[in-house]
Amino acid sequence: MESSFYAHPTAVIDEGCSIGKGTKIWHFSHIMPNSVLGESCNIGQNVVISPGVQLGNRVKVQNNVSIYTGVVCEDDVFLGPSCVFTNVINPRSAIERKNEYRATHVGKGASIGANATIVCGHNIGAYAFIGAGAVVTKEVLPYSLLVGNPAKQIGWMSEYGHRLEFSADGIAECSESKDLYCLKDGLVTKIEK
Repeated sequence: MESSFYAHPTAVIDEGCSIGKGTKIWHFSHIMPNSVLGESCNIGQNVVISPGVQLGNRVKVQNNVSIYTGVVCEDDVFLGPSCVFTNVINPRSAIERKNEYRATHVGKGASIGANATIVCGHNIGAYAFIGAGAVVTKEVLPYSLLVGNPAKQIGWMSEYGHRLEFSADGIAECSESKDLYCLKDGLVTKIEK
């Protein structure tokens, strides 16, 4: 029987996983039990996807990423090289804290840059953009741009990944898609055509 996904011969895929059609899993990656990978995902080299992790459709996971139990990524999420998620606030080698895992939800279309760290229990809003090396220690609003350690919001991003500059009346246009966005009461929404 032919598989509906591709896995490099060095990849380890444990029993009990669900892997969607068209997904590709590259060298030395490990997909653990009860994880769910959607359709058309791309899992780079040396990636660890722990038990129970859920990835939506078209999620791109670059090389050397660790996604630990408790993480859910919606469709079209981008996880940059060597970014990492945590799942326990106060880990100790000699103390088992599996009953203390905290969930992290990454919204549709969000991008997390290379070497960023997402401290568990903090959700990333849809289309948010986390800069390379940032350390996220709090909730991230949809469309927000965060950089630094600890990560601080420095602006807003469009769904195409361009910085938004809002006019005095709270309207911005994406330079690529020409979509319009509204900033009101500290939240950004896309203006539907």
